[in-house]
Amino acid sequence: MKKSGFSVEFSEFPLFENCKFDSPNGVDNIKFMFSANLGEPEKPLSEIISGGEISRFMLAIKSQTAKYNDIPTFIFDEIDAGISGVVAKIVAEKFANISKSVQLIAISHLAQITAFADNNLLIYKTETKGKTYTNVKRLGTDEKILEITRLLGGGVESEAAKQHAKELIDSANKYKISKS
Repeated sequence: MKKSGFSVEFSEFPLFENCKFDSPNGVDNIKFMFSANLGEPEKPLSEIISGGEISRFMLAIKSQTAKYNDIPTFIFDEIDAGISGVVAKIVAEKFANISKSVQLIAISHLAQITAFADNNLLIYKTETKGKTYTNVKRLGTDEKILEITRLLGGGVESEAAKQHAKELIDSANKYKISKS
């Protein structure tokens, strides 16, 4: 989003007699203003941002502030909604950079993001005797390749999809090594 705009609007500070000092939010009133495209006016972020966009906005904020926070773990739930390709790779790279200073847990359905993970967990459901159970399985290297192959839309028997999965993992590992 090279041509986007962002600013913070501060409302006029209220007169002392109008201040409510018992508020846990203080007396400041601010708005985050945003424009995604060149030539478009900035509008209140809270009015124009979608769920996926708010996740990516938080990623941008957290990628800049991670090293200054005392938050040990960041959790992103389906931050990949509505993105793909190069943007997904950029999100994955941001995750890799953040994960140098904090633990990062990401729930993702994109191969580009999954390939960057140091630890992959597969969450799946099974049914037994009329009851549904949620299961979690840690994936080894070969299982990671098969899961990324599945995410790419290739059957596990597709050699081309498996090769692509391996290339994504190799590329992710090279990126992480280059940034260490």
